[in-house]
Amino acid sequence: MTRPLPHELTVPLPDGSAVSALLRAPAAARAGYVLAHGAGAGMSHPFMTEAAEQLADRGIATLRYQFPYMERGARRPDPPRIAHATVRAAVAEAARRLPGVPLFAGGKSFGGRMTSQAQAAAPLAGIRGLVFLGFPLHPAKLPSLDRAQHLAHVEVPMLFLQGARDSLAEHDLITRVVAALGNRATLTTLSDADHAFHVPARTGRTDAQVLAAVCDAVAAWMVAR
Repeated sequence: MTRPLPHELTVPLPDGSAVSALLRAPAAARAGYVLAHGAGAGMSHPFMTEAAEQLADRGIATLRYQFPYMERGARRPDPPRIAHATVRAAVAEAARRLPGVPLFAGGKSFGGRMTSQAQAAAPLAGIRGLVFLGFPLHPAKLPSLDRAQHLAHVEVPMLFLQGARDSLAEHDLITRVVAALGNRATLTTLSDADHAFHVPARTGRTDAQVLAAVCDAVAAWMVAR
């Protein structure tokens, strides 16, 4: 079955510039997800595209968007001040485009972390919860809890989807982080998956099966809220 193309749009930013975005809104969407990309790949990366399509199949609308550095083709991510402003602008655009649809925000790796920082600094208007597709707790081989400190100031529910082999979030550490957040946070671990939700062939599972499990978990969690 051929899927329809997502709706292309632009998100205006406070400084007068704008970034590109893609809206996939199934009929009678049960929830909407403002979905930010990771540090090294933009909103049209195959993982982002397939996640948006599979979530649409489950009744979840998505608004994917670029951070300004990715829009310019630069490699270095924007500083937090600019990233946070972009998150807020994308949330506002999603609210305008999806009136009456319960909204959630978050994203892949860097995008999820920037969303949580923005939420911790000042609540994102209308956002009912945050969903992280691989929260980047620390740099590879440098385990630390420093990047989780701001999560204590996030007062909406949070869902963490983490690969058990994620080199940017050692399993024991991310488990401690989620436990410390109490009933605000839920951890779903994908066995054998890495930070990109890739699984070795020896497991007998495919990346597609893992992504389907991720999307099942995201959709069920959102609908429950």
